[in-house]
Amino acid sequence: MIIFHIDVNSAYLSWTAVEQLKNGARTDIRTIPAIIGGDQKSRHGIVLAKSVPAKKYGIRTGEPVANAFRKCPNLHMEAPDHEMYHKHSRELMAFLRSYTPDIEQVSVDECYMDFTGISGRFASPVEAAFEIKDEVKKRFGFTVNIGISDVKVLAKMASDFEKPDRVHTLFRKEIQEKMWPLPISDLFMAGHSSVETLRKLEIQTIGDLAKADPKLIELHLKSHGRRLWEFANGMDESIVESEKAEAKGVGNSTTLSKDVSTKEDAQKVLLSLAQSVGGRLRKHGYHAGVVNVEIKYADFTVNSHQKQLERMTASDQVIYQIAVELFCEMWNGKPIRLLGIRTSKLSQEGEPQQLSLFDMNFHSSDNISEEVKSFENSQKHEKLDQALDEIRKKFGKDAVVRASFLKKPEKEEKM
Repeated sequence: MIIFHIDVNSAYLSWTAVEQLKNGARTDIRTIPAIIGGDQKSRHGIVLAKSVPAKKYGIRTGEPVANAFRKCPNLHMEAPDHEMYHKHSRELMAFLRSYTPDIEQVSVDECYMDFTGISGRFASPVEAAFEIKDEVKKRFGFTVNIGISDVKVLAKMASDFEKPDRVHTLFRKEIQEKMWPLPISDLFMAGHSSVETLRKLEIQTIGDLAKADPKLIELHLKSHGRRLWEFANGMDESIVESEKAEAKGVGNSTTLSKDVSTKEDAQKVLLSLAQSVGGRLRKHGYHAGVVNVEIKYADFTVNSHQKQLERMTASDQVIYQIAVELFCEMWNGKPIRLLGIRTSKLSQEGEPQQLSLFDMNFHSSDNISEEVKSFENSQKHEKLDQALDEIRKKFGKDAVVRASFLKKPEKEEKM
């Protein structure tokens, strides 16, 4: 299998520059210290994208605009235009699908391409990547990086190597030379909290992690640690999923009007999302076998983590509990801009769910295992959720509200 990861270089700023040049602008903002700034009122004026010259001043994506101007007083700033970004994104994805329909778009400016099916048309994957990269630049006026590998996570890592307008390979046979010397913070999905934990274990590089005992890593970072260890060793069984999202899963996400900085506030958002996702599953008669949680931080870095469920479910409570577990495993403590919950591996309601005898430890007293009790509790949650669905359908969505969503009464001031 050959997989490409295609990532637009500084997408928001590049797309803004392209539009300006089309309209007669004399200066390409990619060649000067420039940023795309957030909305001053709701986003506190954060840097959404930066040019290469701006990076030389130490300006970072996600920092306050005021800080950026202190570093570079002559900095040029443009307001964001998300409608325009989506237009360029649609055009790019349509072009890439002219090569193959096996495209998995993972954000507005990046996607995976399964190159395997069209490999016979080119002398090599590298030649094909250069053709795609150069054609994007010629046709649209902006540049991309393309990472090439035999697994998705390494393709993603390769596309993050030297930028812009580059093609890099990172096959599993190349990881010792190209990836293991890199600092552990460069590993995909290694957030600040995980990196600090690993450094306390004297793990400084990706190679250090790859050679470590996975049981030790899992002891300190749970299942997320195991996943990081697998990534460090080039292990990733995920495939390029080119189906429409609606056909393979049900999910919801929300961009927050104000950054969330506490676990308690994040849990309230996750509860609301779990209710939305659970309600949609029940509405369409589905049960889910996998729950995925996504976190996008204020600096626009993204982490996601998923868990295979022991029992298929459409219960708000079960989805919420799993979502909180996943959130706690990967949150690095930084302010959160977006939270999302997605369910997948769906089955139609009514399809039999098998209880494996090998998973069941029957009690001699009543012959009812903990597995069965768990299954029955899940069913009770779903019946309650269905009853609440009917109430909301009849009297409105706010007819029944979780206690955690109610505002706490203000404390009386002591005289």
